[in-house]
Parts: sequence; C-alpha cells; structure tokens
Amino acid sequence: MNRLFDQNLSHRLVRSLADLFPHGNHVRSAGLGRADDDAVWKYAAAHGFMIVSKDSDFHQRSFLHGHPPKVVWIRCGNRSTGEIESLLRRHAADLRAFAQDPDASFLVLS
Repeated sequence: MNRLFDQNLSHRLVRSLADLFPHGNHVRSAGLGRADDDAVWKYAAAHGFMIVSKDSDFHQRSFLHGHPPKVVWIRCGNRSTGEIESLLRRHAADLRAFAQDPDASFLVLS
C-alpha cells in the first residue's frame, strides 16, 4: 500500500524512505499542500494511499469512517525529519503488517 505523507511531515521523507516505501507521495506533490483534511482523506481513499500524519484529526476520522484510507498517526511531538525517518524505519515491519491486515484501519507510532 502506498503512503501519503501529510503536510505536517517533510516532503523529503518520500525520497529518503523510497527504499522501504517505493510508492510514497506527499500531499504537496499531489497538489494538496493547502487542502483541508477532508480533501486529503478523499484523495487517499480514491488513490489507494495510507495517510501518514502527525495530525490527530485523521485519528478521529479513522474512528468515525473506518478505512479506506488507513491512517498512521505519528505521536512524538516536534522531531526532526531525520528522527521521523528513524521512527518509520524502526517500525517498517509494523507498517507492512498494518498495510496487509484487512481489518486494521489505524496505527499509532511513537
């Protein structure tokens, strides 16, 4: 499953994590840099993306609407892009398992 990184995460993550997630994208590259959460949600669902965000609003949407799209909520406060990349790399197996689980809709990483 492709990953769509939200605007609160650096667009650089797409390239730096391409070895783990080769089909990642960023909302900015998808023309959604200024879009509201509803537009991002609909885009992700329509295009087969999993949303990766630090935004708790997607957490709540996930509970209200289920999936698709699946949501990965990064709960670690203000961290550098390198620290976020390290977090995602440490949890690569968890992310793959989450993507493959047909019943899972939400994953928290911290």
